[in-house]
Amino acid sequence: MNPPNNHITDSLYEFDASGALLKTNLPLPRRSGKVRDVYDLGNQLMIVSSDRISAFDFILPSGIPGKGRLLTQMSRFWFSTLSVRHHLQSVDVPVSLQRQFDTEPLAGRVMIVEKASVVPFECVVRGYLEGSGLREYQTTGEVCGNKLPSGLRQCDKLPEPIFTPATKAEEGEHDENVSINRMIDDLGNDLAMKLREESLRIYTEAAQYAATKEILIADTKFEFGLVDDELVLVDEALTPDSSRFWDAEIYSPGAAQPSFDKQFVREYLSTCGWDKQSDPPPLPAEVIEQTLAKYQEAFRRITGESV
Repeated sequence: MNPPNNHITDSLYEFDASGALLKTNLPLPRRSGKVRDVYDLGNQLMIVSSDRISAFDFILPSGIPGKGRLLTQMSRFWFSTLSVRHHLQSVDVPVSLQRQFDTEPLAGRVMIVEKASVVPFECVVRGYLEGSGLREYQTTGEVCGNKLPSGLRQCDKLPEPIFTPATKAEEGEHDENVSINRMIDDLGNDLAMKLREESLRIYTEAAQYAATKEILIADTKFEFGLVDDELVLVDEALTPDSSRFWDAEIYSPGAAQPSFDKQFVREYLSTCGWDKQSDPPPLPAEVIEQTLAKYQEAFRRITGESV
């Protein structure tokens, strides 16, 4: 997609040289995360998925063009497929906004959602041993208080999925893995156990579906909120940004697996000489293209659609 040249549009949207949408500046109350800009519409929120990409806790100067649309449409697919109470109400740009300014760059990127009181924990479910879970297991034999069998290898399938919550870090800091007991202390037993049960149920349902598409969901993180004391799945759902997707056809435990996410970005940044302390460098075109291709492949295989 080529960035629009309209002067007014240029003030509302910021693109990089590849056409990736890096930032939106709509005339509405806004807060921004690493990828999403969230606008307050009064009774609802409008979540806009940009093409920003982060790695090693930095937002990179290069975007992945079209990534935001893929994330939005994959979340839409899962929300409509899973048997879960969720916050998504529409993926259409409100007509009232279309009358005020150029909304074409928002097409396919928008989730209109109901407001919820967000639970201050990431609800992580792991079906396979990788990442921070692997590192903790190698040291303690446990992951977030879940005792695991000895002798497990990197990327081994776990005997059953485990719930490994994490506190939500402040910007620039790492999330901290915690035990269910920490959630109980902060939220109370009833809510903590409900979050655990619902997270494991949703993961299991999603993993069973993905397996029919030859995709393994190694792990994922959910966010929940409360609406009138009812638990609601919020934020995104089961995207390559929030999950590890592996190709079941080439899965081979005992080593790291190729994944449908920003693996190419991490590998480049780990080998290009960047110190991971200063501002990150731009990404080469081939890294951008390879990363986008992986996101697109995951989307096509899971949803059967194209964006």
